[in-house]
Amino acid sequence: MSAVTDSVRIEPPRNRFVQSVRDSLVVGRRNLIRMTRIPEMVLFGLIQPVMFVILFTYVFGGSMKIGTSTDADVYKEFLMAGIFAQTVTFATAGAGAGIADDMHKGLIDRFRSLPMARGAVLTGRTLADLVQTALTLFVLAMVALLVGWRTHTSVGEVLAAFGLLLLTGYAFTWIGAVIGLSVRTPEAATSGGLIWLFPVTFVSNAFVDSSQMTPWLRHVADWNPFSATVQACRELFGNPGVSTSDAWPMQHPVWASLIYSVLIVLIFRTLAVRKYRSATA
Repeated sequence: MSAVTDSVRIEPPRNRFVQSVRDSLVVGRRNLIRMTRIPEMVLFGLIQPVMFVILFTYVFGGSMKIGTSTDADVYKEFLMAGIFAQTVTFATAGAGAGIADDMHKGLIDRFRSLPMARGAVLTGRTLADLVQTALTLFVLAMVALLVGWRTHTSVGEVLAAFGLLLLTGYAFTWIGAVIGLSVRTPEAATSGGLIWLFPVTFVSNAFVDSSQMTPWLRHVADWNPFSATVQACRELFGNPGVSTSDAWPMQHPVWASLIYSVLIVLIFRTLAVRKYRSATA
């Protein structure tokens, strides 16, 4: 009896955190492979921000006033932090549509039948979107350099700015996850992911100097989480657009951007996982 017992290999229970990380990476790899097989998804994601750069630079560049200057070159450097931030936040729509599509096709039910961590499906999806966002940012930075954008700080500060952008983008993809789990079709998720982003990105300091807004609107813009990331990037890039606002996020934009992003991840990841469990229960 003891010999039989000794010959049986008893495996210790797997660490839940390790299992969750492993499952998330597997799901993330699955989504990245899917992106490579549908290259138009990546291509269209690159075209839109490039169009924004060209349109705002050459159409509006000479008419925008930054401080006391209307120099188009000054506006180019002012603009790019806003375009970068807008690009990473617009990944929200893609994340929501992708999750809604998986729900609509029944893929989530297939994942449920596997012995995997529940939150891994959503985490893997958001990690894959983060990789795509990083690729988009790289291409966009190359285009920005071609049209005349320059940084005036150290390499470390520039990398820190792009790190903040990726963190903000990752945070917003969790908002997209909640939207994707709350609607019935991918089309509704795309619309729901974009409709609220336009006021968030345009009622901010991304494209115009917020000091030129009416007082109440400037107050909204200065406390907008999106504005904090934009202002932080301008400071880290050494680009024009120093804020004269007394609002705490504008005086400490790097810390404000970090705090906003972490809070968004914590709140919306919790909501997304709860919705995922209830939707598939």
